[in-house]
Amino acid sequence: MVYECRRQSILQLFDEKPRLNVCAPMVRYSKGAFREILRDYNVDIAYTPMILADVFKSSEFARQDYTTNDRDCPVVVQFAAHDPVDLAHAAQLVAPFADGIDLNCGCPQKWAYKERIGAYLSERPETVQDMVRAVKGAVNIPCSIKIRKHPTDMRQTVELVRRAERMGIDWITIHGRTRHQKSTEPVDYEAIKLVKESVSMPVLANGGIFTLDDANEMYDKTGVAGAMSARGLLMNPALFAGHAYTPLECVERYVNLALAYGTPMFIFHHHLMFMMESVMSNVERRTFNCLSSIPAVLDHLSRYYGICCK
Repeated sequence: MVYECRRQSILQLFDEKPRLNVCAPMVRYSKGAFREILRDYNVDIAYTPMILADVFKSSEFARQDYTTNDRDCPVVVQFAAHDPVDLAHAAQLVAPFADGIDLNCGCPQKWAYKERIGAYLSERPETVQDMVRAVKGAVNIPCSIKIRKHPTDMRQTVELVRRAERMGIDWITIHGRTRHQKSTEPVDYEAIKLVKESVSMPVLANGGIFTLDDANEMYDKTGVAGAMSARGLLMNPALFAGHAYTPLECVERYVNLALAYGTPMFIFHHHLMFMMESVMSNVERRTFNCLSSIPAVLDHLSRYYGICCK
């Protein structure tokens, strides 16, 4: 269930802080319990997982998957859509319970491209312009888009962000890789810098942020307003607080929040697999990854790490 709660101005954050730390949208993972622990470790803005706008606006069951509260601020709800009407309707439904709306124009998955969502939109500025116009006309909270660099021609990326700005987008996030590149390939700092210098609105940068040093390098090389991390925060939710690996108190807090939120075993287990990866031996990791129930996971954490469920 969604609870209406105190909201926070993201635009004010951009004005107040020269560098914002941001949690990226992550399918399955960037949900309530995880977003809440991030607030304890210098994350300023957190995104929901990507939500299909047409499903969200049509299904009460789908809408129940998004939850928030007054400890989950500010939160940006990210939608994937190819129809402006669907996007506007979904945005209207969620606006009272969110601090911002984001249009996903960067998902590189093949299924998403075939559905004309995600990175498909990064190569179609006219379509994005129509979507932005629809959202801005439907809600009165800030709106953004998240894109990837164009596979062959950065001029098209610049045209996309300039059109979005003219339509009133409040900020933009650029992932410094194309939809064809692997996550292990280097991020294109020059492409990010070009986008930042092409618009006057705030720009967030995504890609390759696994440590605080990575974030600082991104700032130094591109001059962006914020650094967004996905896999880095999964492995270490405390990275923006300067921790080299996940502190045990962070793990314990996640365990208790996840249980309180009713997090499914699959997501609960996988979060802990990511968080504990750097402190477990290969042998222990194989054992831990094979655990098949929440009681078994809790027993392991209590026995070997003194982590307790309160």
